[in-house]
Amino acid sequence: MKRMGRKRLLALVCFGLILSLSVCVTGCGDKKEESAPKKQEQKNSGVDREDKERKEEDTEQEVQMEGKLASPSVTGALHVEGTKLCGKNGEPVQLRGISTHGMAWFPDYINSDCFAQLHNEWKVNVMRLAMYTAESGGYCTDGDKEYLKGLIRDGVRYATEQDMYVIIDWHILSDNNPNIHLEEAKAFFAEISSEYADADNVLYEICNEPNGGTEWSDIKSYAKEVIPVIRANDQEAVIIVGTPNWSQFVDQAAADPITGYENLMYTLHFYAATHKEDLRSKMAAAVEGGLPIFVTEYGICDASGNGSIDIEQANQWVNLMDQYEISYVAWNLSNKEESSAMLLSSCNKTSGFLAEDLSEAGKWLYQMLTEEQGENGGSQTENEDVLEPKESRADSNDGQVLACGDIEVSMYLKNSWEEEGKAVRQYELTVRNTSKQECTSWAADIPFEENIALTDGWNADYSVQGQTVHITSKEYNGTLPAGGETGDIGFIVKMGD
Repeated sequence: MKRMGRKRLLALVCFGLILSLSVCVTGCGDKKEESAPKKQEQKNSGVDREDKERKEEDTEQEVQMEGKLASPSVTGALHVEGTKLCGKNGEPVQLRGISTHGMAWFPDYINSDCFAQLHNEWKVNVMRLAMYTAESGGYCTDGDKEYLKGLIRDGVRYATEQDMYVIIDWHILSDNNPNIHLEEAKAFFAEISSEYADADNVLYEICNEPNGGTEWSDIKSYAKEVIPVIRANDQEAVIIVGTPNWSQFVDQAAADPITGYENLMYTLHFYAATHKEDLRSKMAAAVEGGLPIFVTEYGICDASGNGSIDIEQANQWVNLMDQYEISYVAWNLSNKEESSAMLLSSCNKTSGFLAEDLSEAGKWLYQMLTEEQGENGGSQTENEDVLEPKESRADSNDGQVLACGDIEVSMYLKNSWEEEGKAVRQYELTVRNTSKQECTSWAADIPFEENIALTDGWNADYSVQGQTVHITSKEYNGTLPAGGETGDIGFIVKMGD
């Protein structure tokens, strides 16, 4: 996210609560507007002119692409080059989206209005259709095959109408080895790939999370059976292959990748409260070793899909995936009573979601997906169902910048948890002097839209008046030179007290 110092007050919304920040400063000079430098006229030879025109044309294309969501109409059919997912012109493409939960259990979210909102307001450009193969209602157990394939077709149609990519996910889980239902998988992918052979937006995930004692050799053997079935209908579609241990052991795939086929990617899944630096290092090493990775499922809770949320670890994951331009899809679109569900269990809507309908994971996901793409990523309809822009994701180097006068304050959410049924949130701030004179002190008022109780604060003096946290500098960090900043400032509040 670009940091932009502005003299007008910016708004920061924290998990659906608008925080308006008023920064009061003493000892700072007035900021003067500097005039833009005049453009220098150049005389070019014929060769220079052609080169300049060519560069301008390339720049114009880059500007046209910048800020736009990767989509079938913009980037076309996808393919793999090296470790990158790329568009029709070879440009790197990053897909960021949401996965359904098991379609047999939560079919109602596969609807046109829901997909439209996720695309237009959440800036989602890929939907993952998770079809369980086992469990109750599974495709290969007691599920209605035709009904489930109908949901797949509906999902592809709604994604296509919204100019999104879509992943058809053969979601093995309790049937830990994909070879258990090999023949069913071959028949399914033969039928489905024949239907979408000419589609530019369909990707195939052929085994969600191999687990238990399933080894890479088992998965590789399975893939070599299923991939030719898809390739018989579609020579170019991107195919995503799961990896051992619930799609975590990407190092094993990197050491012995599948050969003889193009446009293959390999799955890595993580849940931020469980999977941390060790798995991130494994992912980075695999990519640097040449393995194209697609994170087709992740959550910010623990590996059970429930339990505690770790926002700090989640943001470290997002930063690393963005660094390597890895695509990622969040789990899950449902109101199931678990931490990974993006909706509260009390929410009975299947579209038109408001901030108040979202779980903690859903709120984090919304602001993360929308913060960097902003209004250039797509139009937002002005109606009561539009979610307000959320705060920046918690990131030690990338917070939401709020400005007033000659001071900028970067504030971000570092962590969130519950105590006695109430949300507790930890915020950190960086204060920067943007003037050309020294500041001798600074202060900030941060109003919330509900009652709060201050439980801790550091490197500043804090008080609460009504719903507002008032912060003033300490003697040791109040003086800021021109262009200087101070950090390691933060506080913890309990919401609703």
